[in-house]
Amino acid sequence: MDGFKKRLNESIQLKLSFSLSLCILVVAVVAGIFSFVSAFDEAHELQDSTLRQIAALFDRQHFPLPPPGDNGRANDSDEESRVIVQYLADGVQAIGKGDAGMSLPLPITLSDGLHTLDVGGEPFRVLVRTTAGGVRIAVAQETGIRDEIARHSALRTLMPFLILVPILLLIVADLVRKMFRPIAALSAEIDQRAEQELHAVGEDHLPVEVRPFVVAINRLLTRVAQSMDAQRRFVADAAHELRSPLTAISLQAERLAEAEMSDLARERLATLQRGIERGRNLLDLLLTLAKVQATPDVPKAPVSVQSIYRRVLEDLMPLAEAKRIDIGVEGEQDARVCVSELDMIAVVKNLVDNAIRYTLEGGRVDLSVATLEGRAVLRIQDNGPGIPLAERERVFDPFYRTLGSDQVGSGLGLSIVKTVSGRIGAEIQLGFSDEVKGSGLCVCILIPLADASQGSTRTTE
Repeated sequence: MDGFKKRLNESIQLKLSFSLSLCILVVAVVAGIFSFVSAFDEAHELQDSTLRQIAALFDRQHFPLPPPGDNGRANDSDEESRVIVQYLADGVQAIGKGDAGMSLPLPITLSDGLHTLDVGGEPFRVLVRTTAGGVRIAVAQETGIRDEIARHSALRTLMPFLILVPILLLIVADLVRKMFRPIAALSAEIDQRAEQELHAVGEDHLPVEVRPFVVAINRLLTRVAQSMDAQRRFVADAAHELRSPLTAISLQAERLAEAEMSDLARERLATLQRGIERGRNLLDLLLTLAKVQATPDVPKAPVSVQSIYRRVLEDLMPLAEAKRIDIGVEGEQDARVCVSELDMIAVVKNLVDNAIRYTLEGGRVDLSVATLEGRAVLRIQDNGPGIPLAERERVFDPFYRTLGSDQVGSGLGLSIVKTVSGRIGAEIQLGFSDEVKGSGLCVCILIPLADASQGSTRTTE
């Protein structure tokens, strides 16, 4: 019971349905009782009217009454509708024992009109009337039979309530659910949005009572969008501003490397140059992150995954050769996706760059593409250490790097991949290249295909 009360207090829809249903039930019960009582009394009045009509009929038509001892019964008479008519006078006609062959022992002192009497232990409704000939007659009917007929008549008036009330409760529940459907649709529409989709919520088909709430949400979305734009501009501007000093420092370091110096100084200069290069790479990634978080470009035409692979391999081949890593594309199958070319390059390049950096010298990095259930499956796998299960959620956070890693990096690569994938409607799956040993990293990117037709491009390594 406490759980139902808690749900009732938390849900407006449930509270409204319960309140309306309770009101309908209360009104139906009150109306049913009133209808039953009214029909019961009206049935009694009709039965009293029947007794009057029978007495008037005997008076006008001068029908002979049954002889004494017949008790007004026919051999095939209906016990439930039996009406007894007899004389009310001195003698055997008025005084009897009430047995099957005797008249009712009614008092002769009864005045004209309707009476309820207990005769022989059974209640009777009796009408006494003096005819035009001066003879007094009594028309009687058992009260139990009258009450049973009245109850049946009154219960029949309750049938519409018993049929209509459940139907009305179902209609009310359905109407309340339909009235709250726009709110549920609004909630689902907002919940399914990506983090970059901050456009206003439509108000056309919403109830007037909900529109102020939607207007407030739209204003909040506008403020959030402005704040995120300001943040992205700040990151992009800061990265641009820092590029010039770093470039100048890099040039000065290159000039300094041409000068004569001791081995210790040259070693420290090499460390400085590596730090400068890391800084430049970080600025490039920050600019890339700011760009992918901005408004997405509308793709002009479907993009070939194999062509993206070739462009990325051309850029990163020197890095792979420096570590003597065997890198290439497996298979000849191609897939075309309706995604911006820059977005695809950002995703694939960051994944391949991470695979090269975290794979030991002499390792292997393989790229492949396949199709599955209307989606292109881009797979980049290596034979490096892989990512532990406990860290697979956090590796997509900006600047997060795997614990115990001694590789040089900024922790922005997978964050960029996650951002772009969410924007283009792609799904990311992380796994081990070797499930048995639990080593190596296999990243699968599932992207909806542009159409059903698939091209085939031959790729050479």
